[in-house]
Amino acid sequence: MSKTQKRELPDFDWDRADNKGFGSGYSADERSRMEQLYDNTLSQVNEKEVVTGTVVGITDREVILNIGFKSDGLVPVSEFRDMPDLKMGDEIEVYVENQEDPNGQLVLSRKKAKVITAWQKIQKALDEDLVIDGFVKRRTKGGLIVDIYGIEAFLPGSQIDVKPIRDFDIFVGKKMEVKVVKINYANDNVVVSHKVLIEKDLEAQRAQILNNLEKGQVLEGVIKNMTNFGVFIDLGGVDGLLHITDISWGRINHPSEVLHLDQKVNVVVLDFDEDKKRISLGMKQLQAHPWDALSEDIQVGSRVKGKIVNVADYGAFLEIMPGVEGLIHVSEMSWSQHLRNPQEFLKVGDEVEAVVLTLDRNDRKMSLGIKQLTEDPWTRPELRTKYAVQGAS
Repeated sequence: MSKTQKRELPDFDWDRADNKGFGSGYSADERSRMEQLYDNTLSQVNEKEVVTGTVVGITDREVILNIGFKSDGLVPVSEFRDMPDLKMGDEIEVYVENQEDPNGQLVLSRKKAKVITAWQKIQKALDEDLVIDGFVKRRTKGGLIVDIYGIEAFLPGSQIDVKPIRDFDIFVGKKMEVKVVKINYANDNVVVSHKVLIEKDLEAQRAQILNNLEKGQVLEGVIKNMTNFGVFIDLGGVDGLLHITDISWGRINHPSEVLHLDQKVNVVVLDFDEDKKRISLGMKQLQAHPWDALSEDIQVGSRVKGKIVNVADYGAFLEIMPGVEGLIHVSEMSWSQHLRNPQEFLKVGDEVEAVVLTLDRNDRKMSLGIKQLTEDPWTRPELRTKYAVQGAS
């Protein structure tokens, strides 16, 4: 047969075939069953819901997913940046935006699916009081921003730990276990806490400390807060107050002169109230009283040196060693009869020398004098001669 010759087809009655109808070889019941079988191979897909799809194709721009619908869906490959090892057959959750766009295409979104699934997990964590893993992304005013399931949650500074945190930056870039404590869907706001996890762990420890607490017991603690009247010390879930007067045998104006925040210290229990859970602590009581170490060479008439630590209306206190003070009464400051206010003669911080006038080691009291360092002017011989008492004429 030459290339120009046409092949003749056998006679075929197309009109008869058309009148018979395509597929007319099946009965109505058979056609119905076949349609049902075909429909059963397709999943019921509703718009605005999250479904699971299987990767059936990957291009430079899109990922093709089969969700069991009559057509496959396309998702921009940019939504899979966190899955560099994505491959055929992987199952991915996607959100059905539209069953059929103007081009007849099934529209899916992995990004929206991740957000919806994340909120569902967050709600479940709140309802069931679950502990979840978070990642601290950055610090912000008043706290930290923590990533949980791809959602940014706020961790207030007061909810980071049971003790005050002064440097939030140390947590940035680290994982942290948290609990969801509040959700505000109107503002897409989630509040989490790490402190609640620590508090539960400390409850048993706190109860044990309180049950075994005794006066005179020595404990180790960490300074968590400082005020002008003392410091609060964390004893392991229970706070105690170390008053400024119980920090040192010597006088201090503020606890920061000898202590600092986060410092570990040993303290002794002075008193405690089981009902109010108030614990009074002491630090100076762990050391011998300075009066017990006062040299025996110091006696009445001895000269001592020290620093003025307080000035009152009636006199000034001279500290000759930390915790050992003596009172210089205003009348012992000068031979002059005109000195009435100690502040005219001395001020806090002055370093002076004095004479011991009285000394009671048992009561730990000492009186001192400054005027005794010089001779009483009225005892000078020249004054006696010049101002001799004249006899009666």
